[in-house]
Amino acid sequence: MSPDPRTPCLVGVAQHTVRDLPAPEPLDLWELAAREAAADAGAPGLLERLDSIQVVYTESWQYDDPVARLAERLKADPRHRVYSTVSGTAPQTLLGTAAAAIAAGEMDAALVAGAEAFATRRALRRAGERPAWSHPAHPRPPYGWERPPHPAELAHELFLPVHTYPIMETARRAAAGESIEEEFRGRGRMMAPMTRVAAANPHAWERVVRTPEELVTPSAQNRFVGWPYTKRTVALAEVDQAAAVIMVSTGLADRLGIPRDRRVHLRGWAYAEDTWEVAARPVMGASPAMAAAARHAFARAGVGADDLGALDLYSCFAVALRAACAATGIDPLDPRGLTVTGGLPYAGAPVSVYVLHSTAAMARRLRAEPGPGPVHGLVTGVGMHLTKHTYAVWSTEPGEAFGGGRGGDPGSGAGAGLAGLRGAAVPVHTAEPVPIADTWEGTATVAGYTVAHGRDGAAERGILVVDLPGGARAHACVRDPGLMAEAEAAELVGREVRLVPDGAVNAATW
Repeated sequence: MSPDPRTPCLVGVAQHTVRDLPAPEPLDLWELAAREAAADAGAPGLLERLDSIQVVYTESWQYDDPVARLAERLKADPRHRVYSTVSGTAPQTLLGTAAAAIAAGEMDAALVAGAEAFATRRALRRAGERPAWSHPAHPRPPYGWERPPHPAELAHELFLPVHTYPIMETARRAAAGESIEEEFRGRGRMMAPMTRVAAANPHAWERVVRTPEELVTPSAQNRFVGWPYTKRTVALAEVDQAAAVIMVSTGLADRLGIPRDRRVHLRGWAYAEDTWEVAARPVMGASPAMAAAARHAFARAGVGADDLGALDLYSCFAVALRAACAATGIDPLDPRGLTVTGGLPYAGAPVSVYVLHSTAAMARRLRAEPGPGPVHGLVTGVGMHLTKHTYAVWSTEPGEAFGGGRGGDPGSGAGAGLAGLRGAAVPVHTAEPVPIADTWEGTATVAGYTVAHGRDGAAERGILVVDLPGGARAHACVRDPGLMAEAEAAELVGREVRLVPDGAVNAATW
C-alpha cells in the first residue's frame, strides 16, 4: 500500500566538518550543509521551493536575522521561518514541527540547518583576533536560554553543565551503591566503544580509538573538568561543524522522483521535561521525564527497544547516557552500540546542533541496511541540565499514524506561525519540586557534589547540593584544599556537613 501523499519523509541529509582553520563563518556553513542536503536528495530546485527554513541556535556568532540571511543565500522565500533557542533538543522539536505541518497539509518542504565554528573562534582568540563575520546583530541579543538559573545557583556559580552533570552523577552513583572506582571503570567501559565508532566516522572531530583506562585516568592531557569527569568523557564543544536535514511530503517526493529507498520516516517522537533546577529534583540521579518520552515515542512508533537496529543516545555526559539506557531499557554495553556518530565527546558537540548530526548519520545508516521489513533507529536529545528530552524513532517505512509533537516547545521555537501541530502532546513531568533555600546555617547531608578543576588541572572549589532538615535543599561551596582532596577520595554523598552563610554563599565544612 502506498503511503498517504501527506506523509512526511526525510529525503536529504548532510554533515560537514572543517578541520583546516579558520573555518567559514556559520552562515557559510549553513548554506554549505543545506546545498549538500539538497544534493543528497537528488532533487534539483528543491531549495528554491522550501516552505520552511528553521535554523538551530548558533552560539559562536549572532546574526541580525539568521533565517532571512540563509534564505537569501538559497534564493528561497519560505513563509515559515524559525530560529531556535539554546537546547540540545531543538533540532528534533524543529523536525517534529516540520513533520507535523507537512502531515497537516500546511507545507511540502522544510529545511532544518545548524552550525558552530568554536574551533575557529578559539584559534582567533589565541591569536588576539576577533572574527570579522557578516551581518552581526546590533545590539547583541541576550543569551538564548528561555529561563535563567536560580539565584542560589548563580551565587554558588553552579550554571555550567560541566558542574551540574557531575553532581547528578555522584547522586546516581551513591543511589546505585557503586564505589568511586566502580563508577570510573563503568564509565570507561561504556564510552570506549564510542571512540571506535568515531574513528570510523569521517565527520567525527576526534578519530582516535581509546581504551577505557585512557578515557577515565587523569593526566596532563586528560585533566579533570568537573570531578569525577575527565576531559575525554565530556562533550567536545570546540568544533567547526555543520549539518542539515530536508523533509518533504511523500507527494512531493514522488513528483520529484526521489527513490523510495532514499526516504526515511519519522515514525514517532516525543518530548518531556524534568524539574529545571538540579537541586529541586526529588531524585537527582535519574530522569522520570526521559522515561516518559521514551514510552510515548515507542508507543507512537509502534515499536520497542528490541526492534531497534541502531541507536544514538545523547552522550554529553555519562549520567545522561546512563539515564537514557535506563529509560530505554537497554544495557550500556548493548552490542548494537550507543551511537552512530561516535557521540558528543568524540564525534563533536556543536552546542545545540548535535542531533542534526545524529539524525543525518542515522538516516544514512538506515538507508544502508534495508531489510525484508522496516529497519528502525532511535535518536535522542537532551537540553539544559538533563532537563529537556526528545526521543525520535526513525524508520525505512512510515508507521500507521504519525505522532506529531508538543506544540510550542519553548526550547525550540517550534510552532511559530503554524496552526497545525498534530498528535497528542507528551505531558511535561510535573513532580513536586524540592524547595531550595538560598542560605542555611547548621547541619545538612550531602545529596550530590563535584569538585571544579581549572584548565591547569588543579582543583578550584567543591560544589555541593545538600539535604536540609525539613525537606528543602541548598547549595554550598568548599574552598579548603584538604577537604576537596578528601571529597575526591571518599564518598561524600550521605555525609553530614556544616553550612555557614558567607554572604550569598553557603560555605561547607566537615
